[in-house]
Amino acid sequence: MAKEYILSIIHKNLYYPKYFYKYIGTKLFVVIAFCLLIGVLDGFGLAMFLPLLQLSDGSASVNPESLGEMKVILDVLAFFGLKLNLVVTLTFLCIFFSLKGLITYYGNTYKVSVQQYFVKKIRLNMLHSLAHIQFKKYITSDAGRIQNTMSGEVARLSLSLNYYLSALQNVVMVIVYVGFAILINAKFAILVTIGGYLTSFLFKKIYAKTKRESANLTKEANLYQGLLIQFISNFKYLRATGTVYTLENKLKWQIEEIEKNNRKLGMLSAFVTAVREPSMIFVVASAILFETQIMGSGLSSILVSLLFFYRALSSLLSVQTFYNNFLGTSGSMENMKDFQENIESNKEDFGTEDLKYFKSSLELKNASLYYSEKKVLNNLNLKIDKKESIAFVGESGSGKTTILNVLSGLIPLSEGEFLVDGEDAGKYDLRTLQRRIGYITQEPVIFNATVYENISFWSEKTPENIARFEAAANSASLDSFLEGLELKMDTMLGNNGINLSGGQRQRISIARELFKEIDILIMDEATSALDSETEKTIQESIEALKGKYTIIAVAHRLSTIKSADRIFVMQSGNIVETGNYSKLMLDSPTFKRMVELQEL
Repeated sequence: MAKEYILSIIHKNLYYPKYFYKYIGTKLFVVIAFCLLIGVLDGFGLAMFLPLLQLSDGSASVNPESLGEMKVILDVLAFFGLKLNLVVTLTFLCIFFSLKGLITYYGNTYKVSVQQYFVKKIRLNMLHSLAHIQFKKYITSDAGRIQNTMSGEVARLSLSLNYYLSALQNVVMVIVYVGFAILINAKFAILVTIGGYLTSFLFKKIYAKTKRESANLTKEANLYQGLLIQFISNFKYLRATGTVYTLENKLKWQIEEIEKNNRKLGMLSAFVTAVREPSMIFVVASAILFETQIMGSGLSSILVSLLFFYRALSSLLSVQTFYNNFLGTSGSMENMKDFQENIESNKEDFGTEDLKYFKSSLELKNASLYYSEKKVLNNLNLKIDKKESIAFVGESGSGKTTILNVLSGLIPLSEGEFLVDGEDAGKYDLRTLQRRIGYITQEPVIFNATVYENISFWSEKTPENIARFEAAANSASLDSFLEGLELKMDTMLGNNGINLSGGQRQRISIARELFKEIDILIMDEATSALDSETEKTIQESIEALKGKYTIIAVAHRLSTIKSADRIFVMQSGNIVETGNYSKLMLDSPTFKRMVELQEL
């Protein structure tokens, strides 16, 4: 029983360090070493007040025995031929605290860099895991939790590490200061307060710079949040087209920018923290010289106010405050740990062979798919040849969109085979297939970026890419739209193209797919949300692409599928009839009824 209790205590106290160590490794021990060094230097600096106490009584020298174990200071000074008088004592007092300030600066700067390294590693780890999560798992996940965990919870976890390290540092300080007490001398305190107020003018420029860097950080954080929201809300499109990894890299770059801003703020904060105490010590030293050399006061009452108890009490309060704050954020650690394990356990398993281009066909053999116990595709057999134009029609829930999810590599089959160019799709890295796919949905994906960035997906503005942009825009009938924009291709489109009409948004989404030089164009209800006139214009743009790409469409509107090479009528996960439009109108009562009711 006692052994189990001891082990539980050890586990409880090691749980948090083990979690932080997982991400920052030996950097955690370096931070602790800085804390110890700062505490030791502070202790030596305060110890110099002990010989001052004796010198204040008029003694010509310091009694070594009165210093206890600290008499080693006298031995060191004697080795260098120095005697511990008032000037030497104050000099060493300033030296110790200056060294402490220097180490504090480097220690706090290092702590900030560790904290930002920790945040960066957490974010990159989560971003990578989310980009590779199984789509089937993603669509059943809580999008709110994903958003909050990847933004707010990461920030709280960063605070958690900061509070933990700060509490640890103050624990070291308490150990150094315990056993000593102070009494406050009012006149001396007033002098030090006035001196401290005067030193505050030294920090005005630092504060101004901190304010500017804080504004920059807000700007970069806003950009990151905007990209992250688009990453999550448009995940299906990004994964289906293989562009998720491009946006992943864009987000990585933004994370690096945020880290740079945070590092600058951290260094400024470290500088202020490091300089404040040495400057106060110089004020204290000056006040002591003023009191003793000009005012003729004794040192005893002054030194009592400078002994260790005040520091020990202050550090103890800091330990309690920081540890309480740490506990207030430690719930984020549990949430983050559970979230990461959940994502990692549902990571997509990609094949090893690259698909350089689509050669001949996509094929489903005896294909079935289950969602829990429900069978949504039932033993389908289907072959789509390269550059063929096909369409799926049927009532809602018949399995049309599910087939698109399978053909685009988003969801694996429960049973049967999915073949690409006659080979098992599982052997391919499906990301290389998805990069050959264009995906146009009922709700076009428009990013909060310029027209050029939306269509080129943030490609560099080289002459070659600009030529591809213009060709794609022309094929999507965007010429007159671009001509009417003041900034042309550099016009910002706003969040999800809020200022654009449905037809403009759809044409931009078509142009983006054509810019990518795709082989397969998937359209999921691409025109069903448009008015008739706009639909006609978009349909003409799509018709012009027939024979150039393999076109796979799901539609409810007649005009979208009228010219398809083959139309598949679906019902309850089955393909019940196949043929072109004319054949189905003659031979299929079901299809004819759908046309007459305009369910197409």
